[in-house]
Amino acid sequence: MTDVEREPLLGEARPRHHGERPGSSGRAQRTFEETIAPETAVVGRQLGWTSTYILVISRVIGSGLFAMPGTILQTVGSPGIALVLWAIGSLVAWAGLAINMEYGCMLPRSGGIKVYLEYTYRRPRLFTSIMVAVQAVLLGFTASNCIVFAKYTIYAFRSEGTDARIKTLAVGLLTFITVMHGCFYKAGIWIQNTLGWIKLALVAFIVLSGLAVLLYPTTSDQTDNHQPSWLSDPFRDSDFAWNNLATSFFKVIYSYAGLNNAHNVLNEVKNPVHTLKSVAPVALLTVGFTYLLVNVAYFEVVPLQEAKQSRELIAALFFERILGTTLGGMVLPLAIAVSAAGNVMVVTFSLARLNQEVAREGFLPYADLLASSKPFGAPLGGLVLHYVPSLLVIVLPPSSTVYAFIADVEGYAAQFYFLAVAIGLLLLRRRRPELKRPYKVWIPAVWMSIAISSALLAAPFFPSKNGHSDVNFFYAAYALVAVAVLLIGVVWWLFIAKLIPRWKGFVYADETDVLDDGTTVTRLVRKGV
Repeated sequence: MTDVEREPLLGEARPRHHGERPGSSGRAQRTFEETIAPETAVVGRQLGWTSTYILVISRVIGSGLFAMPGTILQTVGSPGIALVLWAIGSLVAWAGLAINMEYGCMLPRSGGIKVYLEYTYRRPRLFTSIMVAVQAVLLGFTASNCIVFAKYTIYAFRSEGTDARIKTLAVGLLTFITVMHGCFYKAGIWIQNTLGWIKLALVAFIVLSGLAVLLYPTTSDQTDNHQPSWLSDPFRDSDFAWNNLATSFFKVIYSYAGLNNAHNVLNEVKNPVHTLKSVAPVALLTVGFTYLLVNVAYFEVVPLQEAKQSRELIAALFFERILGTTLGGMVLPLAIAVSAAGNVMVVTFSLARLNQEVAREGFLPYADLLASSKPFGAPLGGLVLHYVPSLLVIVLPPSSTVYAFIADVEGYAAQFYFLAVAIGLLLLRRRRPELKRPYKVWIPAVWMSIAISSALLAAPFFPSKNGHSDVNFFYAAYALVAVAVLLIGVVWWLFIAKLIPRWKGFVYADETDVLDDGTTVTRLVRKGV
């Protein structure tokens, strides 16, 4: 009797022999080197340099640019601390990106961090695969940018931002994008590329507007921009509580999270190693300078007290003070909403592929159905896995605090995986020095990443003075939720890999299978002992 558990997806597709039909099975033993062979997606390699760059930029530049600065400023109290966090964040992002680039060029396959961890940590068996699967399914959602889209759309039309109205718009966007990527593959790519260029144009406008106000200050009813007080004392009202700094830094890291977006879809990227080595650094430079300049622009134009109270709407206040209530208060907030939609599109696109890889390992019910690219040549099952948790996160919590809480939960849980990847790279350097590495990260950058992840994981042990940080409930709730998700993974692994085999008296054996649409899966079949 076969079970649907499968080994980590690292091996090359088994050649189909003459007369063998799709769906047939055959066992294949893989060597260590075969597990790092490139694999082309069923839909082919459709993503060139430009599409890959937009896939990364549109993933990174989203709520981190338009919504995070106001929330971070409110938490840390001063523009000086906020800018320092953004600057440090760019260095940490560089270290994490370099680590993933070494892995990605060595293992040029879709799946990103999932493939890297499975390749490095093979014992205990199935543990890494299940832990990544649980994290991908339970924490792989795009609710935050759906909320940003809804809030800016409502703000632009001067409607009342009720909880029900915000959630309805957010769910509508999520549903539309899921249908587009699931049923209209090429149209979805074209739309997300177009939205990506619109976003870049909008970012350029924000930066140039802020520089203009900084270089040519004038006093008007809209900007009221005499010599800004924050420049003379940028650290005034700073809050140095470690927990507040940590939750703010989680948001900075969250804002850089998409730099590894291309790693999740390398099976669909043309010339993946060459493309990855050039796209990733260019994207990091673009994003790093953009974040710093845009924050300065916000602080120059929006009075600090208004900026601290704005939270996710700081960009709307910026435009309104620069261009007035007609253009700045309606047209440009709508452009921000469109940009947030573009972010949701690229996140959905990449995470659906990651979910498909999880389904191919068989840790979920109806694994063959969820792993298939039928009937439209797109990972519809992976999209459904992404849609359900995103929908729940949008609908269940109150919209007023869900944005900051999501960022904190995702940021805290991610540190465990970042730490494991960084340590794993050092282990591979020692165990397998002969492996071909087209790109090699500077070792001090790896140690810096390890140190920062460890420090952030310790943040909940340093409580905030007022009992909460950026949410109106228990300050360490984000850490408890993140740890609970990880514990679910541990329990699920014990159940799948230990208790059931011992109870029913079998062991797992590997078996390769090819689905009707050409998707290769590696099953774990039960063999009696």
